[in-house]
Amino acid sequence: MEKQVVAAPAERTFQYQESLPPLPVPPLEESLQKYLEAVKPFLNQEEYQRTERIVKNFENGIGKELHQKLLERAKTRRNWLEEWWQNVAYLDLRISTQIYCNIGGPGPYIETYWPPKEGTQIERACVNIWHTLKYWDLLRTEKVAVERSGNAVLDMSQFRKLFCTCKIPGVTRDSICNYFKTETEGECPSHLVVLCRGRVFAFDALHEGSLLNPPELARQLTYIQKRCSSEPDGPGLAALTSEERTKWAKMRQHLIDLDPKNLTLLEKIQQSLFVVCLDDASPHATPENYTEVMRLGLTGDPTVRWGDKSYNSIFFSNGTCSAFCDHSPFDAMALIAMLSHTEGKISENEGKWKGSDKVRDIPWPEELAFTVDQKLMNEIEHAKESYYQKVSDLQLVSYAFTSFGKALIRKKKLHPDTFVQLALQLAYYKCHGRPGCCYETAMTRRFYHGRTETMRSCTVEAVEWCKSMLDPSATVYQRQQLMLRAFAKHNKMRKECEIGKGFDRHLLGLLLIAQEQGLPVPELFVDTAFTTSGGGGNFVLSTSLTGYTGFNGSALPMVHHGYGFFYSIRNDRIVATCSSWKSCPETDAEVLCRTVFQSFQDMLQLTATAQL
Repeated sequence: MEKQVVAAPAERTFQYQESLPPLPVPPLEESLQKYLEAVKPFLNQEEYQRTERIVKNFENGIGKELHQKLLERAKTRRNWLEEWWQNVAYLDLRISTQIYCNIGGPGPYIETYWPPKEGTQIERACVNIWHTLKYWDLLRTEKVAVERSGNAVLDMSQFRKLFCTCKIPGVTRDSICNYFKTETEGECPSHLVVLCRGRVFAFDALHEGSLLNPPELARQLTYIQKRCSSEPDGPGLAALTSEERTKWAKMRQHLIDLDPKNLTLLEKIQQSLFVVCLDDASPHATPENYTEVMRLGLTGDPTVRWGDKSYNSIFFSNGTCSAFCDHSPFDAMALIAMLSHTEGKISENEGKWKGSDKVRDIPWPEELAFTVDQKLMNEIEHAKESYYQKVSDLQLVSYAFTSFGKALIRKKKLHPDTFVQLALQLAYYKCHGRPGCCYETAMTRRFYHGRTETMRSCTVEAVEWCKSMLDPSATVYQRQQLMLRAFAKHNKMRKECEIGKGFDRHLLGLLLIAQEQGLPVPELFVDTAFTTSGGGGNFVLSTSLTGYTGFNGSALPMVHHGYGFFYSIRNDRIVATCSSWKSCPETDAEVLCRTVFQSFQDMLQLTATAQL
């Protein structure tokens, strides 16, 4: 673990940032050809011919002009997409981003050192926080290893946003504040914020230049917990972060107008390293398994989550824990790199603190006591009601498929991620009798400030294979050949996306250029094929691999009739988390998840009878 995470002395975490290549703009013709292939599974012949005509007209007409303008934009920016993506995907959204966009997942400790056990909350929280602080220190001193894909150096800028980062609500668009600095750049905030029973506390994680150790952290958290359990609950101001964005922006302004001191307190939360959530007040806050930890982590008590903070570390009363993050500053893999490091350290020490028990004379935590009025109290109550009503509609399951995992799939010379994606396509086809347009996250971190590209897993090849699996007249050989073709297509797409040759972000760029120029929306984007195939954020399957690690995460479906499907692939198992909305009669997360597991077996059987 240590070798992968900590840099060689000569190499600094952010040293290659300035030498990374700019994000390329793919050729227009290539992107449009890929788009036509991607819409094919969802159209009949007549519809396809119509879309083909629309794409041709676009390519020879307005598309050419927009593409030219995009190339000009790319000349003046090292990442032509960065600002647009930040705004369109995250900051312009007006829905509750805490509910619909945030990401999170359980700590993988239930099966190792920390099974659910009452009375362990503070002790475990302190060990976890300590190792997280040590990681912050590694980042500050640029000792976190630079990540690579093969020999290619990957962009590390997202790691700067793990700490001291917060989203600020705006009336029409939010913004992100980031206060992190490396040691060579200067001073960096070093305090933690703790949420407990509707109240907010802060204390410095450094004392006289060194980090607080777990016994010292325990002293601080115990003080907070004792005060909160012996005094009335606080107003629960954090619940406002779960509100629809414009409303939260207006309430935040009202809070500041009420008392200028409130702004100082808000800034203290924004600047903090991260937020520690002691979740022991919410009903049923004693999750016993991963499904429960996942569900409560994502949708637990809104008064003990600061939904806009880049990292909330949640500790339940029985010692289980979860991460909960605003998605706008980074993607899950930066978070997972940090969590994997802390998990490795916790495991090395068998979940215990083995250092000194000495507790220095450190200042007690300070309560951030906001001035609130009746209007705010009413809004907090309303925010809580609205939040609980929305999240009660969520169906979420997290299961482990333990018959096999990465080791066996690799032995069959198949790509483990593609294996899961094709199983999901087959499962959706079995459950719904039609292809499911699917978004899989691909990474573009080979480029300066690169984040993600869309891989559309529902290919013509995948659909032909799915049909053969449900066709009793198809032979085993035919099924095998079609499956291998689907694998090859998916693997090719992944490679193309990673080297900047995906098409979804390119099309988005062309649409945004048109909007910026005040031009009418090109026909390509209002054609039903665009939406039916998932364009404009309409994918029925929203999916991502959370790595070959013990960490599993989740986010909610993109559309009401869709699913969120997130999975981690370990050597001996595949852990999947599936979400859907109960109010949609046609989706059922439990059924889809079980069908995916059945598809794993079907695929393994195909490989068993094949000479792959």
